Parts: sequence; C-alpha cells; structure tokens
Amino acid sequence: MKELVVISGKGGTGKTSLVASFAALADRAVIADCDVDAADLHLVLNPVPRHQYDFSGGKKARIIQENCTACGLCVEHCRFEAIVYPEVAESQSPGIPAIREVLCEGCGVCSRLCQSDAIAFEPALSGQWCVSDTRFGPLVHARLGIAQGNSGKLVTILRQEAKKIAEHNGHDIIISDGSPGIGCPVIASLTGAHLVLVVTEPTQSGQHDLMRVTELTEYFRIPTTVCVNKWDLNEQMTSEIETLALTKGVQSVGRVRYDSAITRAQVDRMSVIEYTQEPVAQDITAVWNTLQKHLTTG
Repeated sequence: MKELVVISGKGGTGKTSLVASFAALADRAVIADCDVDAADLHLVLNPVPRHQYDFSGGKKARIIQENCTACGLCVEHCRFEAIVYPEVAESQSPGIPAIREVLCEGCGVCSRLCQSDAIAFEPALSGQWCVSDTRFGPLVHARLGIAQGNSGKLVTILRQEAKKIAEHNGHDIIISDGSPGIGCPVIASLTGAHLVLVVTEPTQSGQHDLMRVTELTEYFRIPTTVCVNKWDLNEQMTSEIETLALTKGVQSVGRVRYDSAITRAQVDRMSVIEYTQEPVAQDITAVWNTLQKHLTTG
C-alpha cells in the first residue's frame, strides 16, 4: 500500500481538482481530504456518510456560576480577553464574568488561578470527521466548526483512519488532499507519505511557495514531484519553475493546461476526467500515469 499526498504552497492552485481526477483514475483507492480548514473535495465526490464522529481539538473554559465569587483574577490575567464582565450600570457590582468562547484559546490560566474552583476546563467540540462512500471508493473527511483551529490532530486522525481502511479492505493506494502552506497541518498531512506531489502555478509567487514547500519535504526526506497547473498562461515561468525544482531534486511529472472545463465540471459536481475527454483531461491522465510509475519504483 502506497500513500500519495497532494499539497501546494498556497490555496487555489488546483490541488483538489487534480485529487478528484486522480480518484476517478485510480483503481481501489482510499481518498482522504486532509485540507480540513477548507475541505471541499466532498463537493465533487458527493459522499454518502457511513460513520460520523465528534472531534475535540483542545479544551475550553466554562464558568461555574454557583462557585464564582467575582474576584476578577480570571478577567485580569486572560491575555486573550476572552473573559469579561457583563455590561451593567455603574452603580451595580460587576457580577459574574462571562467567557467569550470564540476568543478562548484553551490555555487554562484562568482555571489554574481560580481559588474558588469556579472554572471548569473541559474538552470542546471542534468539529466532526466522517467515513463516507463515494463512486470512487471510501472517503475520509472532516468539517471544523466555525472559528475552530486545526493544530494537525484532526489531519492525523484522518490519515490513520484511511490507512486502517486500506489495510482492512486491501486497497493499494491512499490519495490524500493535503493542506496548503508549510504549517502544522501540512506537516501532519505529509509525514510518512511515500510520495508528495506539489501543485503550483506559473507565477513568481507560485515559484516562491514551491521552494518553501520543497524545503519542508526535503527536511522529512519524502520523495517529491511537481506539476505546474495552467502552465500555458506563462510558458517561460513554467520552464523556470521546472528547472529550479530539478536543482532541488524535484522532478516534474507533467503539466496541466488551463481549461474552463475544470470549472464547469466542478459546477456539475464531477471531476474533469468524467466531464470531458478534451486535452486537459489527457494532461491529468498523463500526470497520473507518471505518478504511478514513481510510486511503484519508489
């Protein structure tokens, strides 16, 4: 069993569009949407949920009103200004503080300082993760709640579950749609993978972001390849990117031309492979075939 992780230096390069097409081209793949901060692979794959589980990414504070003496220590020492007194008339006492959940970072300082045991520090519901069925195979994906942060824990859970499914059902490959950038969710997306594909675009920022990502994969010693999406918008920059990547040991697995058919396919909730046999679909198929060779020889 091999795992291919598709990432990008920033959002909007076409990473998820390629993953959806790879899912259509693959045989017996498990698909994981690890871009949990902006998960959208489900919009194309139309999953039918099979199992759903709650996810807690940390803890939040809660005031136990019957124990609170309104001493104000928590209000004074919360550096995130997440604990405030309710608005009252000047002639009235401040009253019991309230916690603004969106601002609470779960540091726990308030519960440690409280001398009245009036602050509970409890696991907070951050979102849900699901195991679903799609027309291309099982999909492991998640949805974070509003203003909930992702430290990489949820990504790790998704990848572990994808591996369990692959091992149990004899799937040959896991295709993961990783997070963009170089932060903790990206590290959680790619560590231990057999092959990484970085999707970029022919711009100065695309080149810069590609170099940052390849420094990360080089640190973790993960074989890395690159694909320039919409290459025909700037052929000279595309060649520069591929040449620079090669100096870093990162081979190009192909180019994908710009085609509005990709957008039309997404509107119809389809991968472009299903939607058309135009040259853009042939480009993606060629990239997939090359990736398969890298996976079998790596």
